Amino acid sequence: MTQTQNRFFDEGGPADERLPPASPRAAAELDTMVRTQAERILRDLDVVKRESSRPPRRLARLAREENEVLKRRIEALEAALGKGAAPPS
Repeated sequence: MTQTQNRFFDEGGPADERLPPASPRAAAELDTMVRTQAERILRDLDVVKRESSRPPRRLARLAREENEVLKRRIEALEAALGKGAAPPS
């Protein structure tokens, strides 16, 4: 491990560890402020919420399943016609 000559580490860590404990009300207020700010940042970044991403995921899964069924049907038809797999184009 690397050792440093930094007073920050020598003094025992961040200043918040040396502060008196906050009241439950202050902690709840801080939590609300942080959540509000995080929601604002995510909204500004146009991040998709989990609930909004579920329908497209479901549609994509259904499309993949349908593609697999169609692929098997094509392979069965080609086998029945005696052609085997089609050459790559």
